[in-house]
Amino acid sequence: MGISLPALGRTKGIKRSTQAGTKGVYVSVDDLAALEPIARDLSFLRKAPVHRLLAGRHESRIRGRGLSFEELRSYLPGDDIRTIDWRVTARTGQPFVRVYDEEKDRPALVIVDQRINMFFGSRRSLKSVAAAEAAALCAWRVTALGDRVGGLVFNDIEEETLRPHRSREAVIRFAEVISNKNNALSATSDMPRTPARLDAVLSKVAAVAQHDHLVIVVSDFDGHSTATRDLLLKMSVANDVICILIYDPFLLELPRQGEMVVSGGALQAELQFSRSSVRDAVDNFARNRGRELRSWQHDMGLPMLAVSAAEEVAPQLRSLLGQLSFRQGRR
Repeated sequence: MGISLPALGRTKGIKRSTQAGTKGVYVSVDDLAALEPIARDLSFLRKAPVHRLLAGRHESRIRGRGLSFEELRSYLPGDDIRTIDWRVTARTGQPFVRVYDEEKDRPALVIVDQRINMFFGSRRSLKSVAAAEAAALCAWRVTALGDRVGGLVFNDIEEETLRPHRSREAVIRFAEVISNKNNALSATSDMPRTPARLDAVLSKVAAVAQHDHLVIVVSDFDGHSTATRDLLLKMSVANDVICILIYDPFLLELPRQGEMVVSGGALQAELQFSRSSVRDAVDNFARNRGRELRSWQHDMGLPMLAVSAAEEVAPQLRSLLGQLSFRQGRR
């Protein structure tokens, strides 16, 4: 039996172990603001070595007349003649230039997926809520470091963009936009699923983040394609790009009994988990999709941090970012 489950959105008939009210189903500005102190011990990038006298906090990918000498190399047509090292040139008989490592602040853009495919969860919270929490934690941490933070929050039909600013008020405004998009989600909504929105949004981000940005994409990556990978790779050439993959473990821990009704919009399907063919189809879909996304990190060095919506987000991010920093430090 074949089965196509692009998102398992708009789930009906599934019991969620959320607390009273809408906690875990929807998120408020107050919920996201409360994450500010929790974000203090997150770390996205290696700090610059303390023994170096630098003008800023982050290493720029663009070499210029900064404060930290990096290397000598042969003169190339178009090089600034002010960078020529005349002593080495005189000694070798060949023109050499001094290359410097420029340091500067780095604005951050946090991209938050609030499409209908995110409106799914089996315990603790829906993916849409986990994504909102992860995005807020990232924004609070960037602000605490003194850098500018902005973002883009999108659903199936529109997006709202906030330019990077260096203030607590900017993060609160970001939280308001996330909360508004989050609370607009509904299992009964007639909003059409638009998997292609992911690539459309990333194209807009790429046009803004041309160099020296920190780009954090928080999504379940529904609708990802070769174009998605290429867009992220293109951005990572001149920026730091981190992908936070939000997933629900339900698809990896399928029950052997019972049923669930899922909808992708106008059409609905009933999954009978007592049938091994159904369990195998769903399990294969989930595992193959996960392997494909995680391979981006292994094959291309594009960080893909998998965060479960069934667990507290902050401890997961803390551990995953710590592992990422360790790997970067070893290179």
